[in-house]
Amino acid sequence: MSRTLPIQTRTIEDAEHAAWLARLIEATTPEQVAALIEALARRQSGCARAQVLWLNPYGSGHLHTATGANAPDAGVMELAHMALDAGEGVHAPDGRHYALTLLSQEQVVLVLTLNGEAPVKNLLAAMSPYLQLGVRQLYHAMKLADLYDSHAQLEHSENLQRALFAISDLAGSSLDMPDMLREIHRIVSGLMYAENFFIVRYNPERETMRFLYYADIEDQDQPDTTREISLDERRHTLTWYLLTQGKALMGTDEQLMEQVNGPVILSGPDSDDWLGVPMLHHGSVHGALVVQSYGSGQVYSRDDLALLEFVGSHILTALERKESKDELERRVRQRTEELAEVNRGLRQEVRERHRAERLQEALFQVAQLATADIDENTFYERVHTVVGRLLDARNFFIALLSDDRTKLEFPYYMDAGVVHTLSRPIGRGLSEYVLRLGEPWSGKQEDIKALTDTGEVVPHSIGDPCACWLGVPLKVDESTIGVVVVQSYDKNASYGSIEKELLSFVALQIANSIYRRRSAAALHLANVRLEHRVEERTRELRAEIARREQMQQQLHHQVMHDPLTGLPNRGYLRERLDMVLSAIQHEPQRRCALLYLDVDRFKVINDSLGHLAGDEFLKAIALRLLAHVREPDMVARLSGDEFAILLEDIEVTATATAIADRVLHAIAAPLRISGKELEPSVSVGIACGDSSYLDADELIRDADMALYQAKQLGRKRFVVFDEALAKDMVDVLTMESELRKALRQNEFEPHFQPIFRLGDGQIVGYEALIRWNHPQRGLLKPHDFVRIAEDSGLIEAIDWRLFEMSCRMLAQKGPAEQFVTFNVSALHLRHADFDTRILKMLERTGLASSRLITEVTEGALLDNPESVRSMLDRLRVAGVGAALDDFGTGYSSLSYLHSLPMRMLKIDRAFVHELDKVGSKNSTTVVAAILALAHALNIQVIAEGIETQAQFDTLLSMGCEMGQGYLLGRPAPIDEWL
Repeated sequence: MSRTLPIQTRTIEDAEHAAWLARLIEATTPEQVAALIEALARRQSGCARAQVLWLNPYGSGHLHTATGANAPDAGVMELAHMALDAGEGVHAPDGRHYALTLLSQEQVVLVLTLNGEAPVKNLLAAMSPYLQLGVRQLYHAMKLADLYDSHAQLEHSENLQRALFAISDLAGSSLDMPDMLREIHRIVSGLMYAENFFIVRYNPERETMRFLYYADIEDQDQPDTTREISLDERRHTLTWYLLTQGKALMGTDEQLMEQVNGPVILSGPDSDDWLGVPMLHHGSVHGALVVQSYGSGQVYSRDDLALLEFVGSHILTALERKESKDELERRVRQRTEELAEVNRGLRQEVRERHRAERLQEALFQVAQLATADIDENTFYERVHTVVGRLLDARNFFIALLSDDRTKLEFPYYMDAGVVHTLSRPIGRGLSEYVLRLGEPWSGKQEDIKALTDTGEVVPHSIGDPCACWLGVPLKVDESTIGVVVVQSYDKNASYGSIEKELLSFVALQIANSIYRRRSAAALHLANVRLEHRVEERTRELRAEIARREQMQQQLHHQVMHDPLTGLPNRGYLRERLDMVLSAIQHEPQRRCALLYLDVDRFKVINDSLGHLAGDEFLKAIALRLLAHVREPDMVARLSGDEFAILLEDIEVTATATAIADRVLHAIAAPLRISGKELEPSVSVGIACGDSSYLDADELIRDADMALYQAKQLGRKRFVVFDEALAKDMVDVLTMESELRKALRQNEFEPHFQPIFRLGDGQIVGYEALIRWNHPQRGLLKPHDFVRIAEDSGLIEAIDWRLFEMSCRMLAQKGPAEQFVTFNVSALHLRHADFDTRILKMLERTGLASSRLITEVTEGALLDNPESVRSMLDRLRVAGVGAALDDFGTGYSSLSYLHSLPMRMLKIDRAFVHELDKVGSKNSTTVVAAILALAHALNIQVIAEGIETQAQFDTLLSMGCEMGQGYLLGRPAPIDEWL
């Protein structure tokens, strides 16, 4: 028995070891291998307890049991650390514990608790071969665990990287914003639990927020994602705290309440867990991301928070890029629409110009026909052809009143391709209706029927009823001599405003042409009527002069005050300001200030509420200004909506600015006028006067400049004049001063460009042109100084200097048969006494009135045609001639020739320059038509801008009488020509 027992025991132990080895081979984790090593040690005699400990590299540096059992006491921990430091087995002082380093690099220790039955070396020797296997397996298991952990982290990083790339790609995609936000939700859901997810966009400048995206499986009351709301509407909600505090919030409702400073208003269903992070840009909150869970058991961790914060910054970047792209696309669309609108306008302008060119060409052709050597029938046929090029005139007729005005004669009647000769008594047809109406009329069948039903028109039996009809009266002066008509039988045809305008232009020329072909008696009658009109106009002008003299006498009594507000006017202000500046010259330490005020947008008030309300408004402004001025300071009304405040004695500029600030606030108080509550405002320019100012105009000028700057900066403010403002005007002011000095010192002189008779090359006259003999810059031409002269109001004085000097020089030096011309601008023609001044000037200079020609342009005539016509008539009676300058460049130049007393006309240089060019047939035709028209009206013609011999020869062959240009002579002092 004693011999078989050890064999049986050994057999049992071998089986146990085999089983242990099998389990060791199957163990794959460090925890499983560590547990098998502990079990191996505990089976050895003399071992009461065994623990495998290792150091957690991410923890606090303390050793922990691998099997998750209770943590070892302090003595065991100290012993384990000693073994790791020594790198070998270490006995405890009590002799009961022994620590053995299994893996020093991985910091793994086996701690044995001994029971004293056997020495530790026997115990280790017994389990040494198995322990070595276990340690090796433990090493491999730990390395495998590290690999699994690294793989998991790498997979997580790859997922995150793909998500960030996907978010970045979305910003540049063609998806619209809702689809992009849904893609972002899908991407976030791939990284964490985000079934319930929303994005909030925050605008810190406007303090508004908007739910860009909202997905929630429980919330039935979801916010509107299409509009911005004020941040205060969500005050004390979790979203509000996220946006205002700029910190992440995470946890249950109770935990969230502990994370905020203040009360919490919970909206929507209660969630198990809630996680929200702000989206930051340069430390500023621009939005937030929120996820939450309902009943899923899902709890968000710190890793989820960090992940959502990281993803949030990229989502914000993507949103901003998408918003910028959408805004850019919107601007591009807007700019494209604006450019399309401009393009439409340009195309319309091109069409209008083409139409104007066709019209001008037609008018010249009609004018040329008027003087052509053709019979009356041929004249009408060719007129019909010209009209047909402008509009649908297949059916065309001209009807003229007989001399006794009892019959309507049709010298030309083309209807349906057949020419008719008609004459009938005056009735109530459409032609008679236009004659009674005295202006163009067009209509369709229904319009004609409406006139018939009211009795205005009684249909006649001539021709078939037309589908549409257009008639324009033929007028000469104020007399209607007939009518020109086009009609169509096409139901789809119509005559609109354009056709009416075209036929009206042509009708004017037709009427003039017909009139010149009528009897001399009719011409004499027209001249008699014209003389009566001149006399009547003369009487009206005399009455107007008498009324003005009476008004001047009345104004003399009120010259120092404004009649509306009772405030001092500009004259009073200048007088008072001169007195103050004179006193400052004797007291240099004293200063004054001028506040120049302009009421903002007064024209809008005046136009909207009427002039009476505008006057009440100005009175109220005047009262408010008076309330903020102390004696001896004063308030003045300068003109319209301009006021001024004179502060006679101030110590510093701040005093004037303080008063200006008070005035701005006082004026800004609401004001009720005509039942409307207005909020008036003013702009103020301030100029502080000291001993450097010599007269009132200088201070008023500087205050006006400051006022202009205040209005340029946006109104409702004041600006103080300083050197910076003065510097901008120094060049203009210098030129203005030099112009005034030039007038005083007679630095201006006329240069004369000769006008030749082309037939024999004799000088018949001159055009006087102004030149300035500048003492430093030499001889200056008009383009060097005329603009500043016009802006400063000196141009009229300079012109009159030219007029008088040129007339005197020609009277003293020129032959008696030569004339002089000079340009007269619209400024001169606005003065009612212009003709009187011209005649007095001729008396002073000794020049015969027949030797003076005043040149006017069409632009000058458009200003007040009736007044200009009367003025030129008075000059014509006195012998002074008139010339129409730049003829051919305007639409209505032809209409002026028969209505104005013109002695000459000047063909514009644009037509002359084209005469020597290849293919200049149109210009040649136009010049020929002008010459023919002028000869018919007994008007002399001067061709301007002759620069080549070919131009000279062409004009001479066409019968042009006179010309001027660089080929013939440049402007020079008169002595060079004499």
